[in-house]
Parts: sequence; C-alpha cells; structure tokens
Amino acid sequence: MLNRLASAAFEDLQRYYPIVAVTGPRQSGKTTLVRSKCTDRPYANLEEPDTREFATLDPRGFLAQFPDGAVLDEVQRVPLLFSYLQADVDQASSRQARAKFILTGSQQLGLMAGVTQSLAGRVGLLHLLPFAYAEIDRTRPASVLETWLLTGGYPPIYDRRVPPSMWHRDYVATYIERDVRQLLNVRDLASFQRFVRMCAARTGQLLNLSSLAADCGITHNTARAWLSILEASYIAFTLAPWHTTLGKRLVKTSKLYFYDTGLAAWLAGYSDTATLQNSAMRGALFENALVLEAMKYRFNFLKDAACHFYRDSNGNEIDLLLDFAGKRHAIEMKSGTTLAEDWFRPLTRNATLLQANSISLIYGGTQTATRQGVDVVSWKDVPDLLARLLG
Repeated sequence: MLNRLASAAFEDLQRYYPIVAVTGPRQSGKTTLVRSKCTDRPYANLEEPDTREFATLDPRGFLAQFPDGAVLDEVQRVPLLFSYLQADVDQASSRQARAKFILTGSQQLGLMAGVTQSLAGRVGLLHLLPFAYAEIDRTRPASVLETWLLTGGYPPIYDRRVPPSMWHRDYVATYIERDVRQLLNVRDLASFQRFVRMCAARTGQLLNLSSLAADCGITHNTARAWLSILEASYIAFTLAPWHTTLGKRLVKTSKLYFYDTGLAAWLAGYSDTATLQNSAMRGALFENALVLEAMKYRFNFLKDAACHFYRDSNGNEIDLLLDFAGKRHAIEMKSGTTLAEDWFRPLTRNATLLQANSISLIYGGTQTATRQGVDVVSWKDVPDLLARLLG
C-alpha cells in the first residue's frame, strides 16, 4: 500500500487534537489512510444501515462501545453524533497522547456543519484529495502529459488497474448522478447531467453563472445551488481572484476547476490522448492539474498558503499566485512543449506589478532552467518547485 504524502500531517494532528476529521472526495483514499495508521482502533462504517440506525437511535450507547476511541467512517450520515462526541471528548483526559476519535466524511457540507457547530476547537482537519503527481510517480510513472491529465489521481485506477474511462463512467453514475443529486432532490436528471458536463467544459475559465444557467436551461439560482453541491461534494471548486487597491481594473470573478482532471476530461468528452492533444481543452486541463497540485501540497503538508489568480480588464493575467510566509510567488502555466519568447515579457511585467518574490513558468516540456529571471520548470518537476516555494 502506498504511504500517502499526508501521512505525517495526519500523525501530527493526532498529537494535538482529541478528534481528527479527514475529508475529501469519495474514493480518494480516506478510509485506507486512517485504517492503516489506526490499526489499534475499532472501526465503524456509518454507511451500513444497521450501524447507522444504532448510532441514530442510541448515540450514547453507540459511543459507549468505544471507550478508547474509534474510527467512524462517513460520520456526516448521523449528524446527531457530533454533539455526543463533543461531550465524550470533553470528559476524556486532556493528557491523552493521541486523538480519541478519527472521523471521515466525503460530503464537506455535512461534515463541516457538524464540526463548526459542535466540535469547534476540538478537531484537527485534514483534506485528502486524490493522488498528487509525486504519489502517482511512485506507483505508475506518468511519462506522457496527456495520459496524466486523462487518468487523474483517483487511487482505485492505480491500485486495481481499472481503465480510466471505465472508472470515471462508473463514478459519475454511482456517485455524482445518484448521491450528489439526491442532496438537492434533483428530479430532472438530464438537466443535472448537462449542468455537470457544461461545468467540465468550462474548466479553467472565468465562472459566468448566468451563461452557464442559460446553456443548461435552468435558472441562475438553480445553477448556483447545484454548483455549491458540486463544491461541497469535492467534484468542483472555484479559485478566487487576487485583488487589492488596484480596484476596478481587476477581474473579480472566480475561475472554475475540478478536483480531478481525469473526471473533468471524461465529462467533457475526452478519453484518448490523440483527441486531447489537438484540443483547446488540453491547456485548460493542464492549468487545472497544476492549480490542483498546489492545493494538494497545501493540504498534504498543512501549509497555510493563500491561492489566487490575477487578471485585469485588459486580459493581463497570472494563472496562480501563492502567498506564503510573507512572500508572493507568481506562477504561469503553458501546456506547450517548446518555450516561446513571448511567454516571458508579460509574465515578468505582471509579476513585478504584484511585487512577487519569485516568478515561475511551468510548461509541457522537459527542460528546467532559468530564463530572463524566470524559473522555467517542467511539469514533471512541479513537486520540487512546490517544495521549494512552500517549504
């Protein structure tokens, strides 16, 4: 079994909090991680109807089974448990060496509501996303960029060698079209399917909810509600624009991304490298993948780094700004495999305007060098770049 990059962070959180909650998409490896690190703890899966019924009808009796703590999987299925967990850990010894309870949840909305309402200050939170590139490289090296983008990072694809298109198809059918839409009580499955696919086609673009709603034949409010559920269910996320006193010249609309490029590609209709290679979607997925790598690094190593993009009304932009430890890092992303001279001048101009401490350009080629004051980094070397910038 692969030792996840987040393992050290998980162990650290157990030393400081009576409860640790691990959240992330379904099938991202949450249960595998916590069970491998907590082999001495009982395990209860609240997806199981009889276990869920016991915890719902008799929460005190349910927790009494675990005087020394336990792993509680998909705990958001029994919201009532959060209040009883609060009472339990408050009565426990403050000198306990490790967290008493480990919680997992794949629906951010339910888990975070319980944490903020009942367990504030008592929970260490770890977001576990699908494999980062550094983890994939240890299991099945991704030597072709398009293959990496189309495959994505969900562990079962690598552990069980499931063909990516098959796995993404079944994931959409069993999770997005069933569980996720049930959260909203969506009756029109065709409209919801169209909405999810339209979101995937807009990967890496500025989010225009009115346009998205019109293309899907739904209202603006419906589009907003459906997008919020995709975000809460770790399907999609938005990246906020950077803004300060530069004011009205800056774009104030967020960008839309997916938590897995393989899933986004499949939803947008791409499943083979030849088709993707000559598509405009290649650049969008490349940008999505690299923004996601920064997020995974932050989560895996508990780095308090702020992520934004920069764009003004004239179209000047920088794909990613990382603010960390008093320093600002400007990162541009180009999927082309050959360096072009016209990539550098606007990047350095915009980075200087933003007073960036470092400037990096990640591209689809293989060389790593320094040109015109810019660190040129191959996509394969992104883990090293993030380690250098975020420590």
